[in-house]
Amino acid sequence: MLLDPETTLFVRGATPVLLLADAPVHDALPLLTAPDGAVPLCEGWSIVPRLTLCVVDGPGDHGLVVPALAAPVVSGADDGTASSGMGDWCADAEQAGGAVVLSLDHLPEALVWSALLSSGTARGGFMPALA
Repeated sequence: MLLDPETTLFVRGATPVLLLADAPVHDALPLLTAPDGAVPLCEGWSIVPRLTLCVVDGPGDHGLVVPALAAPVVSGADDGTASSGMGDWCADAEQAGGAVVLSLDHLPEALVWSALLSSGTARGGFMPALA
């Protein structure tokens, strides 16, 4: 399933994050519970972060493709990472060995991680990167 890049947000950081809004895989992802900030592994899911396309692959027929080059990339705020481009986000994901993928009803206006990770409605977790 091809996802509109306007419904995504790539967030740079030591552990990069991909936020998805209204994603068709939302219900297939596990409910996220991380009130202490420790994001669990998203069992059975993986991510392939590339400059032009980012693939999120799950069990069975679940998965999606994001035209990454057209998607917004922002800094993770207080981590000292400058907002730049998709190539830098991919480098962050390579260093981290994957990325956190969070599926939400809608993209947040502000990145308040404690609220996102304990909302009770977010789904996803850390997905290891495939080579």
